Amino acid sequence: MTAREPLMNMTRRELADWMKRQGESSFRGGQVYDWLMRGADFPQMTNLSAALRARLSEIALANPVRIDQVHLSKIDETAKFLYELPDGNMIEGVLMRYHHGDTLCLSTQVGCKMGCKFCASTLDGCVRSLTPAEMLGQVVAANGYAKSQSPDRRVHNIVLMGSGEPLDNYDNVIRFLHLVNAPEGLNISLRNISLSTCGLVPNMLRLAEENLPVTLSVSLHAPNDEIRRTMMPVANVYPMDDLLQACRNYVAKTGRRVIFEYALVAGVNCEDRHADELARKLRGLQCHVNLIPLNSVKERNLMSPGRALAERFQARLTHDHISATIRREMGADIDGACGQLRRRVLQEKKDT
Repeated sequence: MTAREPLMNMTRRELADWMKRQGESSFRGGQVYDWLMRGADFPQMTNLSAALRARLSEIALANPVRIDQVHLSKIDETAKFLYELPDGNMIEGVLMRYHHGDTLCLSTQVGCKMGCKFCASTLDGCVRSLTPAEMLGQVVAANGYAKSQSPDRRVHNIVLMGSGEPLDNYDNVIRFLHLVNAPEGLNISLRNISLSTCGLVPNMLRLAEENLPVTLSVSLHAPNDEIRRTMMPVANVYPMDDLLQACRNYVAKTGRRVIFEYALVAGVNCEDRHADELARKLRGLQCHVNLIPLNSVKERNLMSPGRALAERFQARLTHDHISATIRREMGADIDGACGQLRRRVLQEKKDT
């Protein structure tokens, strides 16, 4: 059986051309595109003939992403999604509600191969990379859920911080950014999108040349190479001096400050001397440090140092004129960190 064409991989113009190749008018392609951005499946596209809808159902995919489970936090209205993909694989997403709008944490791969010790997404390795349609489909599906809660809700901001390393899926991620930013589509500003990387320096340099004003968010998690190598295998390939130079290059090329993610791990990277060393490394770089109270990963035996120590670490950074905040914990009661829910469901399926 021939695989069905994933229409969300296409721009509005490309979809119009595709429809012409199917013997339909390009105008029909525009109609289908508008429906897709609203989250409709083919049977719901009521301004198309029944015959065309039936044919599209046979040869094409509308949204390749389906929300299989929703776990809603009782603490802060955070919604954790378990999505199912056409091949049966599962990924996660998190919709966080803030006063300025909804932010979606989006996955770029099924699993991850980077091996960071504090992350649950990487425990079972990387199955495959996601297509642009599967990334865009997460946003469209999350929009559908948000609107079902309140008609005026939608995804305003996107963080590519779910399962996977975005810069390990470079071409598909760049294509997704263009699709989600399309004025005729979801029209989400690139300035409202953050892309997280563990530090793939060559692709950080490539990204700086793309002329896409996304916020670069770098998983740093250590003040020096010695500690970083114990937590992040990528540090064995790209030392911190090269990583920080790539960050300076990104700032120079884009005018956007870099965000450093720093997960505080008890007994590893959160003493006063670590804060002082980190401040020295970052001095003069247009950046912000996002301190993260660790979501404990039982398989790794890593623990959070607690709020008081996190505040002390933040205070030492700000005293040294390094912008730093402690990230607000969202969805703590629903396996909010990416990788936890998917892994639990996969284990439950193995056990049955």
